[in-house]
Amino acid sequence: MPDTQDVVVIGAGPAGMTAGLYAGRDGLSTVVLEGQFPGGQATITDLVDNYPGFPEGISGLELTEKMQSQAEAAGVEIRLDRVVAVEADPEVPAWTVRTDGSSLVTLTVIVASGARPRKLGVPGEERFWGRGISCCATCDGPFFRDKKVVVVGGGDTAVKEAAFLTRFAREIVLIHRRDRLRASKVLQDRLFTTGDKARVLYNTVVAEIRGSDSVEGVLVRDVRSNETREIRCDGIFLFVGLTPNSNFLPASLKKDEEGYIITDDDMATSEPGIFACGDVRRKLLRQIVTACGEGATAAHSALQYVEEIKGVAYPGR
Repeated sequence: MPDTQDVVVIGAGPAGMTAGLYAGRDGLSTVVLEGQFPGGQATITDLVDNYPGFPEGISGLELTEKMQSQAEAAGVEIRLDRVVAVEADPEVPAWTVRTDGSSLVTLTVIVASGARPRKLGVPGEERFWGRGISCCATCDGPFFRDKKVVVVGGGDTAVKEAAFLTRFAREIVLIHRRDRLRASKVLQDRLFTTGDKARVLYNTVVAEIRGSDSVEGVLVRDVRSNETREIRCDGIFLFVGLTPNSNFLPASLKKDEEGYIITDDDMATSEPGIFACGDVRRKLLRQIVTACGEGATAAHSALQYVEEIKGVAYPGR
């Protein structure tokens, strides 16, 4: 089939870059599509200190830039195009990937489109989004120097970002709906050794975000007593989970109730020729290191699929 790619990778985060690298090294014609900027959410991580090989840690931006350079050196083409649909070809075993401005035909698709931050869905959130509400401490932390901020969440990301914000904010209130944090002990220790800058409100949820031109406070509710009170603050950082970027995929492709793609251990989905890796798939642990491993596995599975269709073995085999 002329003008048909072997692999199209959707998403240029760690999972997508690794998938592209492995596919390119195996001799497959490979295009990586990214709707915003290469690197995904990892680029906004101030310090990655749990990726093997960097004992002193490395910034997420630097790490993903290295991944991009390595993938490009392997012959991978990276395009900044937003994917809007993936459609099956009714006549041949191929897929059409449609973007904002063009289309690509490919034998296999590796979905590494990641996930986006989840919102609270409370009054005031849409009004003040970007005017005091943020999901990126690395991006926006410096704007809140010597100010009071609220951080919402109790997992690894929330606690890690709250600790980062202590570099700038004079006071941090971490709001968590349960009676204990879910973050790892090492991250909790990091937060609680920053002095008296940070405190935690347990069993508490945000009921409303208030202000005039920008955020001036939040109304919080105790989930046990149902009592409410206002906390004055200058900004809010939300880390309450993710929503997978999977709505452009065929309706026939199996997902769970939250929209995460269901795969087997080889990253194969319910649709032949479509594989998934990284934060967009249903799994236990969402980390850069697991995304990379899944990207490598997805590329290898794609290689086997392409070989079966073409009836040839590639040099990397």
